[in-house]
Amino acid sequence: MEHLINPLVRDIQISGIRKISNLVSTIPGALTLTIGQPDFPTPRHIIEAGQRALDQNKTVYTQNPGLLELREAVSHFVKLKYGQTYRAADEIIVTAGASQAVDITLRTILTPGAEVIIPAPIYPGYEPLIRLAGGVPVYVDTRNNGLKLTADILEPYLTANTRCVILCYPSNPTGQVLTEKELADLAQLLEDRDLFILSDEIYSELVYGQSHHSITTIGKIREKTIVINGLSKSHAMTGWRIGFTLAPAYLTEHMIKVHQYNVTCASSVSQYAALEALTVGVDDALPMRSAYEARRNYVYDRLVAMGIDLEKPDGAFYLFPSIAKFGLSSMNFTMKLLQEEHVAVVPGDAFTSYGEGFIRISYAYSQEVLEQSLDRLARFVGKLK
Repeated sequence: MEHLINPLVRDIQISGIRKISNLVSTIPGALTLTIGQPDFPTPRHIIEAGQRALDQNKTVYTQNPGLLELREAVSHFVKLKYGQTYRAADEIIVTAGASQAVDITLRTILTPGAEVIIPAPIYPGYEPLIRLAGGVPVYVDTRNNGLKLTADILEPYLTANTRCVILCYPSNPTGQVLTEKELADLAQLLEDRDLFILSDEIYSELVYGQSHHSITTIGKIREKTIVINGLSKSHAMTGWRIGFTLAPAYLTEHMIKVHQYNVTCASSVSQYAALEALTVGVDDALPMRSAYEARRNYVYDRLVAMGIDLEKPDGAFYLFPSIAKFGLSSMNFTMKLLQEEHVAVVPGDAFTSYGEGFIRISYAYSQEVLEQSLDRLARFVGKLK
């Protein structure tokens, strides 16, 4: 009966990130630098807010777009942090994580055959959602452009079929961010075209040495942009599954219909915890950001000392070094490293074929794990030279 399964689902592959991370559990003593999950616990005051919600039996459905007071907190947070202005009543939806936010966005704006432009290498979660919504992913190779999607390399890919351009900065897997000038150039290129922009800003609180900038604050771009954000990375709340969309009312009106029939509403208990995070915990990300920046510097310096080529990232908690000089495919490099030195990283081709020749290293791990893992990586690289 498998032939009756929707081919769009049947053809989807399990993420290469998860394949490697699952394999690690079968190797005693293996260290992993694979998962993009903060190693910090959820701040205690947020956990206690969730516990209070349970004790007070706040376990019923909320409004479909989420608690109004939470949407007001989201509105205040993004205005304070990034200068974004969105109304709580009709321009914000609280979602079951950023992934669901991406899903309802794409299912709202795409029609069969519509093209979605994505910078590559890129997080593998976008393509399956595009295809399930009937869209066609179009990749732009950023490898010779500092791993950034800029206006000059984007323009040749724009066609009459282009429905959406995805901007995902700070980037997973590269850690790159776009400057104000690069965003302004993109805005100028896109503002008068009949298309949408999906700006995935889930790592917005993890930008180093500068402020996070959103394309939505430039000119008329806000009216065609859907911003994705959430609390998984900023507040170490991955399992709480709270994300949100910020979009003009005319878009939100239709997105809420998809959201309603998809999940009804995000978890009520998680929403009360999120309310605490965005009010009392408005600056909870700051100490985590400081720690990540120190780890980034440490890992980057160690990789450079090994003779490994890479761009220094300015955000998120990943590095994306090139291993092309060692003459192994990304998967072969990854498997040999795991088998010989018991260190797991993610092969670059998990982030589309444009990631071949790279590996992704997550530094969302303790300093002790980073030091031991990099000692093993240095030994492994030394044998390849």
